[in-house]
Amino acid sequence: MLDQVLSQTLNRAARSSRARHAVESFPVTRRVVDRFVPGETVADAVAATRGLVAAGRAVTLDVLGEDVLDLAGARAMRDAYLALLAALAEAGCAAGGDLSLKLSAMGQALPDGTAVATEHAAEIAAAAAALDCTVTLDMEDHTTVDSTLAIGGALRASYPFVGNVLQTNLRRTPGDIADLDGTGARIRLVKGAYREPASVALQRKAEVDHAYERAIDALMSSDCYPMIATHDPAMLDRARAGAAAAERGTDRWEAQMLYGVRPELEQRMVDDGVTMRVYVPFGTDWYGYFMRRLAERPANVAFFLRALAHR
Repeated sequence: MLDQVLSQTLNRAARSSRARHAVESFPVTRRVVDRFVPGETVADAVAATRGLVAAGRAVTLDVLGEDVLDLAGARAMRDAYLALLAALAEAGCAAGGDLSLKLSAMGQALPDGTAVATEHAAEIAAAAAALDCTVTLDMEDHTTVDSTLAIGGALRASYPFVGNVLQTNLRRTPGDIADLDGTGARIRLVKGAYREPASVALQRKAEVDHAYERAIDALMSSDCYPMIATHDPAMLDRARAGAAAAERGTDRWEAQMLYGVRPELEQRMVDDGVTMRVYVPFGTDWYGYFMRRLAERPANVAFFLRALAHR
């Protein structure tokens, strides 16, 4: 119960300008954030990518930023992804990579936002295709699910490698998995990092965990490409068992983890021959991402508080 209250408090803080100022004012914050965000520049992202690839990992890269409210900001985010792709290509580490796009940063909330976000995501997908990269559309709060899934479906008509994210805390997710079966879509499965009302989302951790297990089984028995995003060894065991039961080879599913959260578990998956993809966020707009990482796992809060105590 205490963990749930803490998580709710941190998720509220993720959208609070006052809390943001307080967190950013701690001199030690940048050092702590570096555990989860490898830097603020494209050069930092490329360096992290090269290191992870050399260590046997694949990567998905996220230019941090969301809730863009003007067309200029959406175009700037599109251009940031195109610049990232160019830098990855120049460094020789683009092939096999993935880009994670938040459609809210692509203009989804603007007037005609669906068309704007689709156009920007399509430009990025076209550039990614030329470099043997893929694209995954991140899922945000429940009000964006229908739009995000629709944009994913539209993009797959030209770029079959475009993936979607599903959150198992949402009550609608089993139906969404059923609807996507038959499309062959790449699907990243997460528990959900946004605070949602009980009318649309499961509230208890045990319920979300059980829903995640059922979603793993459903994805493994579908024709989708499952991307099991978790730091829970029990869930990874469930995924491996499900893959074996569905006779999926290691080329037909993958595990994903967030940068800096469980590197020892990443290595275990690599050693076991499972494709291990690390979600690498970077950029100056790191605050919301960082607070959600604290909210997801109490151990991350303890890490932060210990660092503050030794500042």
